[in-house]
Amino acid sequence: MLRHLHSMSLRRALLLVLVPGLMLVAAAEIWQTWRTAVDAANAAYDRSLLGAIKSMDANISTASGGLGVELPYRMLEFFELTASGHVYYRVATENGLVEIGNANLPLPPGTLVTGQPRFMDAVYFDEPVRVGAIARELDAPLGGQTVGQRLVIQVAETLESRQAFTRALVLQAIARDVLLLGAATGLMVLAVGWALRPLSRLRSEVRARAAQDLTPIAPQGIPADVQPLVEAINFHIERNRQHTEARQRFMDDASHQLRTPLTTLATQVGFALRETDPAKQREVLVAIKTQLEETVRQTNQMLALARVDSADVTLEFVDIQALAEEVTRRWWPQARTHQVDLGLETNGTVQPVLGNAALLKEALSNLLHNAIRYCPADAQVTVRVDYGSAECVLSVIDTGLGMSTADLARAGDRFFRGSNVSQPGSGLGLAIVRSIAERLGGRLTVGVGLNGHGLSVALVLPLQQLPEPAVNLV
Repeated sequence: MLRHLHSMSLRRALLLVLVPGLMLVAAAEIWQTWRTAVDAANAAYDRSLLGAIKSMDANISTASGGLGVELPYRMLEFFELTASGHVYYRVATENGLVEIGNANLPLPPGTLVTGQPRFMDAVYFDEPVRVGAIARELDAPLGGQTVGQRLVIQVAETLESRQAFTRALVLQAIARDVLLLGAATGLMVLAVGWALRPLSRLRSEVRARAAQDLTPIAPQGIPADVQPLVEAINFHIERNRQHTEARQRFMDDASHQLRTPLTTLATQVGFALRETDPAKQREVLVAIKTQLEETVRQTNQMLALARVDSADVTLEFVDIQALAEEVTRRWWPQARTHQVDLGLETNGTVQPVLGNAALLKEALSNLLHNAIRYCPADAQVTVRVDYGSAECVLSVIDTGLGMSTADLARAGDRFFRGSNVSQPGSGLGLAIVRSIAERLGGRLTVGVGLNGHGLSVALVLPLQQLPEPAVNLV
């Protein structure tokens, strides 16, 4: 039921909840009005009953040794006319030896307190009546009875007048409540419609957008309760915009980077087909193989960069020192082939880094690939891990040719290569490392190596402080 209600429009759901609630409140108010009307009618008419009782009490005499009652006929006739029904009375001793008036008129339950009137609803000869009763001590006991004999005076009336009075009050209350309920329902419908107008405007704005429009939704004029939804939609739009830009960037990069190698390959293949000398054909095939290997490497780097830019990153605690040792060991054979001295240094106490192991391995592998490939023979490449108070620095330092000051300012840009580089390349290695650093909340720094020679490329990552263990005091 609740799930079905939540699937409705907000306007319909609010009205389905609020209108029955108003009906229940109105029903409770009418019931309370009826109870109040009954109490008010009883209070008013009971005072009349009490007046009749006191009038009869004033006309009771025991001077003759018996019980004498001079009935106030005019008063009873007027009282009966006012009651719009029948009026009954009974005057009797408490023990029932002397009784005047309507016999067997019901008494209130329990014992009457002397001088305190009691009122109750009862049935007399199959007719609902309201009975008022009071007890008082006789000045002179009757029939030789002991002192303290009490006399009970009762007056009862039928309920036509009371019911008519109560009905009139209740009908007035119902008419008033119906008017108020109608006005409240109308105001509630208008208020709900007015409050939901920003949502209708938001829906129209979103529907009117072009498919390529990925600009954020303006939060102005949106209710505070809907602001989190708009923020979530904007977050989703921004994420889609980044993914779209990454895909477009990849397409642009691929068309830019692969056009020349593919054209070169086509030319080389055409030359090989025209060449009849096997030796020269072999030279062309070797050149084609080299070009294919470079094209494959560039394609893999572009795919890696696109994957880093668009893929969701799952963060976990990473031991940077163990990761650096693993990747460095993996690159030792490549370093020996190029006659490069590859080593590992660590400094500081090992601390956890919140990152992604696969991306960090990709970044360090790119740094080592660049350093080993572009360094001359007998150069030194050092992987260094430094722990500070708030950051962990994973750096690769070499003693190669380095970069000029102008080149250092652009290091990490896509497809940028140093001016002193002679080896073929795509210029994406440092761009991949920079993208990884930014995805992990860190940064990439590029500077001069040790003693002003070579190059130092560092991946700076924020440290994640672990909570201190609880200490039990004995």
